[in-house]
Amino acid sequence: MNPAVKRRPAAGFATITLIIRRFDPDVDTEPRWQDYDVDVLPTDRILDALHAIKWDQDGSLTFRRSCAHGVCGSDAMRINGRNRLACKTLVKDLDTSKPIYVEAIKGLPLEKDLVVDMEPFFESFRQVQPFLQAGTAPQGGRERLQSSADRERFDDTTKCILCAACTTSCPVFWTDGQYFGPAAIVNAHRFIFDSRDDAADVRLDILNDREGVWRCRTTFNCTEACPRGIEITKAISEVKSAMMRSPEAVRIA
Repeated sequence: MNPAVKRRPAAGFATITLIIRRFDPDVDTEPRWQDYDVDVLPTDRILDALHAIKWDQDGSLTFRRSCAHGVCGSDAMRINGRNRLACKTLVKDLDTSKPIYVEAIKGLPLEKDLVVDMEPFFESFRQVQPFLQAGTAPQGGRERLQSSADRERFDDTTKCILCAACTTSCPVFWTDGQYFGPAAIVNAHRFIFDSRDDAADVRLDILNDREGVWRCRTTFNCTEACPRGIEITKAISEVKSAMMRSPEAVRIA
């Protein structure tokens, strides 16, 4: 929608109420709730409703978004108490007879309104060395070949878009800012089980820590929150099993 053109009411539109947890560090000492009425279609997304508020009602409302198609992961937020992507959450899938509550994801420092500081999240991601590490050059200077079965072994965890929805849905992460969190473990899994990689033991050693995989309490919040449908709890369990099989691993509980 062109932000300069206000959408005219038409058949099929309904008015919903969004109650958004606002915070302006230049003005507020604590977050506050503010409500907005918005005209939407059932097939509109919560992101569309947020755009309507920002463009037509309150230009100070602050949130992240980019691709708007569930690929970049930048618009992760809590919608009615659940971590979701605003661009993938349709109005028709929510109970619009009641207000819809929208707030920033939990466990990361709040910067403004629906925007959090993602740096602690990305620091954990970087610590697990999420890149291919091979000790030898590919034969003949060609690419490193891999069978379909070997590729399938870690296919699920390649889907991560680093939206932080899983990590910020984790009660352990909320209470322990040192915990690596599900997303970092998922991205370690992607290389631990890659047949072309030679650094699995390095990553297992990194995660064999008091703030590593053993902090997971298997609540399945992360799996439920993932907008890409990754079986995150299963991936964490597989990393734990690999660690137990590693001759150099010593469990730290």
